[in-house]
This record gives sequence, C-alpha cells and structure tokens, in this order.
Amino acid sequence: MKKIFLFALLYSFSFTQAQQNLVKYVKPIIGTEKMGHTYPGATVPFGAVQLSPETDTISYELNGKYNGDVYKYCAGYKYEDKTIVGFSHTHLSGTGHSDLGDFLIMPTQGKLQLNPGTAANPKSGFRSAFSHANEKAEAGYYKVKLDDGGILAEMTATTRVGMHQYTFPKSDESHIILDLMAGIYNYDQKDVWTYVRVINDTLITGYRQTNGWARTRTVYFAMSFSKPFKEYGQKNYDAKQPYRGFWGKFDQTKNFPEIAGKKIRMYFDFKTEESEKIKIKFALSSVSQENALQNMQAEIKDWNFEKVKDQAQAIWNKELNKININASEDTKVNFYTAMYHTFINPTTYTDVNGQYKGLDQGTHQADGFTNYSTFSLWDTYRALHPFFNIIQPSRNNDMVKSMLAHYNQSALHMLPIWSHYSNDNWCMSGYHSVSVIADAIIKGIYNGDENQALEACITTANHRNYEGIGSYIDLGYIPAEKSGISVSNTLEYAYDDWCIAQIAKKLNRTDVYNEFIKRSGNWKNNFDKTTGFMRPKLADGTFKKEFDALSTHGQGFIEGNSWNYSFFVPQDPTQLVTQMGGKKSFASRLDTLFSMYLPDSFFAETEDITREGIIGGYVHGNEPAHHVAYFYNWTDEPWKTQSQVRKILNMQYKPTPDGLGGNDDCGQMSAWYIFSSLGFYPVAPGSDEYSLGSPLVNNATLTLENGKTFTVEAMNQSDKNVYVKKVLLNGKPFNSLFIKHADITNGSKITFYMSPKPTKK
Repeated sequence: MKKIFLFALLYSFSFTQAQQNLVKYVKPIIGTEKMGHTYPGATVPFGAVQLSPETDTISYELNGKYNGDVYKYCAGYKYEDKTIVGFSHTHLSGTGHSDLGDFLIMPTQGKLQLNPGTAANPKSGFRSAFSHANEKAEAGYYKVKLDDGGILAEMTATTRVGMHQYTFPKSDESHIILDLMAGIYNYDQKDVWTYVRVINDTLITGYRQTNGWARTRTVYFAMSFSKPFKEYGQKNYDAKQPYRGFWGKFDQTKNFPEIAGKKIRMYFDFKTEESEKIKIKFALSSVSQENALQNMQAEIKDWNFEKVKDQAQAIWNKELNKININASEDTKVNFYTAMYHTFINPTTYTDVNGQYKGLDQGTHQADGFTNYSTFSLWDTYRALHPFFNIIQPSRNNDMVKSMLAHYNQSALHMLPIWSHYSNDNWCMSGYHSVSVIADAIIKGIYNGDENQALEACITTANHRNYEGIGSYIDLGYIPAEKSGISVSNTLEYAYDDWCIAQIAKKLNRTDVYNEFIKRSGNWKNNFDKTTGFMRPKLADGTFKKEFDALSTHGQGFIEGNSWNYSFFVPQDPTQLVTQMGGKKSFASRLDTLFSMYLPDSFFAETEDITREGIIGGYVHGNEPAHHVAYFYNWTDEPWKTQSQVRKILNMQYKPTPDGLGGNDDCGQMSAWYIFSSLGFYPVAPGSDEYSLGSPLVNNATLTLENGKTFTVEAMNQSDKNVYVKKVLLNGKPFNSLFIKHADITNGSKITFYMSPKPTKK
C-alpha cells in the first residue's frame, strides 16, 4: 500500500564540494502533513538500524475502528509536527503501511515524567518542542535541539548499532527514558511481551515481541551508557494482565534488575554538569541478547561519536561514488538523494557472526551470504532490483539467496511476497520474487543453483489456494466474484509467469518454458477489445457490466485504475499494441492517458493515490504504470517517450520538502529517477534489455563491481533539448531504441545528441 513520499530540504548546501563528498548532496527523506511516510535519521547503507525521531505515536485504532490519521505516521516522523516524542531504532522507508518504531529513547531533565504527553501540551509529558531551524539531517547523521529540556540530541549508526549523544544542561534531575511500548501502527494488543535485564549500571539487554504487520516479530537489544546511571526504574502499564505470578514479593518499580511485561517504560537517572554529554550504544539482533551485545562490541569499540559519524559518512560516500554525474545543482541533489533512498532497503538481517532468525523462527547460519529482510517486492522488482544488478550485483545476489532461504523455511513453500523480519506480511499482489530471481539469472548475477531457484519459482506460481492462483491456472483468469483485485492479479501473474519462462529457456527446460510462456498470455483474457480496456471477467466468461475505467474502487484493480493497468503487459508490448489496434491507435491511447484530466473523485477511495503524483491520468505516484512512458518506443513515435520521461523527471522530483510526487516504496520511486536520468529503463525485468529515453544528466560515469565503467554522455542536453537526435555506442552509430545489459557491464560509452525538436525518422 502506498502514498506520497517527500524529499527533505533541511539545510542549505554549498555545491563546491568535491565529488568524494557526494553525501553533501543528499537531502534525507522527510514527510509532509499529507503523507508523513518518510524519516530523517541515522543509518548506513542497507543498515539494520535506522535511528530516527518520532513526532508522534498515535494508535492504529480509534473507537474500535481504523484511525485514518495514523497513515500520516508510517515512518513516525511528520514534517509539520512541532514536537518530538523520542528516537527509535527501526523504520520502514516509504511504505504505505507500517510497523517497527522499536526501542524509543528520550532524554529529559527536571521532574521525571513517564507519559509522552500531547502535541498541544508537550510539557505534560516527556516529549519536547523543536524547530526545523535547530535540526540537521545528513546521510548517517541527525541532530536536533530539544527546546523544552534544553538538550542537544545527536545520532549516528553502524550496520547493527545506533549511537546517541545527548548534551545536557547542568541538572541533578537528568533522565533517559526507554519506552518499550512505543511503536509505529501501534494498538492495544500489539506488544506481546517485553523482557529487560539490567546487567550493571551501564549495560542492559532484553527483547521485544510484537504482533503487527509482521505477526511474530522478536527483536533483541543491548544498550550501553557512557556514564553509570545513579538509579533506574520502570512502570508497567498493562493493567489488564490477569496473572502476575508471585513477583509481587519484590518492588519491581525501582532498581530491580529483571523486568518483564507487555507495556513497559523505563527510566535511568543521572546528575549532569553543564554541556555534559551522555552517549548510548544501542545494538539490535534478530537472534539473541548475546548476539546483540556481540554486534555492539564488534561495530563500536569505544565512545568516539565523531569517529562513528565520520565512518558512516565515509561508507555513504563510497556507495554514492559508484555513480558520478555532471548535471545542474538541483539534479545533483535529486540524483544523490535518490541513490541514498535506493541504498536504505532491503535491510541487513544477519548478525556479525552470520546468524539470523529464519521464517521458521529458528536460528540459521547464512553460509557465504548476507541475509536481508524488508522486501517490498510489488514495488521494487520494477526498477530497484534491476538497478542493483548494475550497481550492487553482489548484494542483489545475496538478496536472491535470502529469498530462496525464505522459501526453504516457509511452511507454505512460497517465495516471499513482502518479506519482513522473519515473516511474510503478504502485502500486495503477484509473486514478484520470481521477477527478481529471473532478472538476476538472466543477467548472470545469481551464482547459486539455478535449477533449484526455478523450482522455487514454479512451486510458488502453482500454489493454488493463494490469491486466486487455482482459478488462474484453470480458467486463465481470476473471476471477479472471487477477488476484488482479480484483474491486477491476473495481469501480474502473467508477467511473473513470463519471467519463469525466461529462466526455463536459459536452462533448456522446454516443458516448463512452454507451460509458462502460455500462461504469460493470460492477460488477454481480461482485455476487452470492444473498449480497449482491461476489465473484470465473471466466472461464466462474460465481462462484468458495471465498469468504470477511471475509478480505483471496485473495478478489479489494486491501487490503480484500468487506464493505468490496461498497459500492464511489460512482457509483451508488441502484442499489446496489436490488441489495441496497432501502433497509431496505441500511441493515441498513450497520448490520452498523459493529457486527460482525472477528477479527484476517481481516486478518493484510496489512500495511496493523490493529486501530486498524477500527470493527466497517468499515476506516477504509484508504481503499476512506471514503465508506460517508455511504451512509445514500441510505436512509430518514440520521441514521445523522450518528452514524457523528461516531464515526469521535472514534475515529480524536486529538492524541496514536498518534492517527491509519490511514496518512495523502499526505493522504487528513486530507482525510476536514477534510471531515467541516465537515459534508459528496465521495462520488463527478466529481459536483458533496457529501453532508451532522454537523459537528464550532462554525463555520468558508473563504476561497476567488475572494475569496468559505463559512461553516459548527453551532448547539448538542456531543459529545452529533451529529444534525442542520434545515439552513438562506443563512438559508432547506434540505431536501436534498446540497449543490452552486457553493453553496460562490459564497459562502454553511450552518447546521446540532444535537440529541441523531435527526430521523426
């Protein structure tokens, strides 16, 4: 599920920085009032810890029903808010549903208060007012002044450890609060159990179990202070707990070393001098308290905050330097912010010793690979994972292995749909692990057993009792009576089946290829030639009569309408063109999509589409049509791809707090920007071809893992010169609208000659 995600413009930059300081171009993500699905915080690329402020912790439910306002807090931080309630260690980047927000820490001074208070009256609790003028966000670093306590909060991170630094005023009543019941998308029964063990006056360990989007999630922690606390205590807010055993023999509220319950808040008291810094290391593990402590000891050995910050930013600079561009200053900010976004998720899920918790809830050893979690696959198969296959192939190889490990541990024998902390939350449609695996195999990225990977894909695609697959296999479509998203599922299954066919073809599995290439044509069963639209079909084989191609509600689609989904045949654009009446008719329909007006009423029923992400009737702020601007390349009017791509780049991405026209969805929106800025895009992952567009950069150099470089050059590129006059590949005329993956990875140079007028040859 999705909605709008936005860029942050928290402070001004000097654009005289050398290329090795590309981190200075990054505007860490921020949410505005409309969406609030982003966060500014401290993390390293693909880090397990994503340490960020929370501006509120409102409940998922209100009066027994879904609380619509909680949608604004998918990442915990909302730019318009004026108070901060604390800093937690886990977040999702750009998702339209949420979870996490674990282990919230808040420094305070003065009278101890263990309730968070209210935004209208922050002094009624431990929250504090703050101002963006006193806030700074950089890649790997965040700081803010907490106005009510006069405390400066700073944070940075390693892969598995968050590091806090709080500068206190002089006070005999300084406190650090650890809220173990706070979270994102919280509700009364979400906290299953919490355990804390106070080892000594600087170290505590424990774990938290929750039942949320991931219904069986346990996160272990180790927390270390740079200064011994004077005393500590806790409050258990679970008044409904019917049985408490005989622990009442002890006063557990103060200085008691073993704490357990569902709703716990703790405090640690200090005496501080003026400008004294108290530092915290907070390590996470999916396996055990011991592993969390081992992660801490391995990744941060001392209390040098600046050293950890510099290390985090050096890691970011190394990753961002994999692509160096020459472009306008705004484009540089957008581009490197997009790269930052793409390197946040998926998240590392192995501890430093290689262990991780599997889908079977058992402890597993990752043998020769890093296990990853947080796979928002309905979004990221489209461009993020193909981007990784160019710029992060080793990581993507490990991500494929993580998906196959998920399959091996799954009681349902399925590849992940939306993999999340040793769980599958089953969000969205399709079985798009198949696409990621196919793209990695076809492009030579995956180095494991390809036949076993194919079998996992086949088994998942034949899971008859999942989301209408049985009907899809038997009838070639999913009847509208059986699913409210029958058309979306049929179209997405058909594409995924094509991906399976590509693997089978490479492995000479002719029987499998024939079966799945036939299934990949099932999209035709939902195509109504009389109207030119995809539409729901009933079990008796007739189309559903009540149909509105503009509406997103009750029409058989998930997070989209028929105007956008009718172009969802990325695996066979040529046949789609034929079905829609030929190239001229097809181009005309694309023209209408990009120029029509879509009234608000047609997307009022969905949280995930808003006006900001729409051009005509084309919804860029949601993913299903991300490839559609490139479809003009299958007509006689490819210059319209060039024009539309540049329009989308300029309208949907800006270096401002409201600068991203759709939610980032774990990097998919940003990956689209990177590809399109470079002048090409993977219309059908699982193919080794990219479709050419119109580059926004003047030039770019991609440094590849194999030591080679791929260079993009756009001669005479400008805001007016959006059309491609001619293309050279390695200095020779290139008369194709498609470039091969091998052309990129073998090292080459593509040169676009740009013009203000379309070339209609």
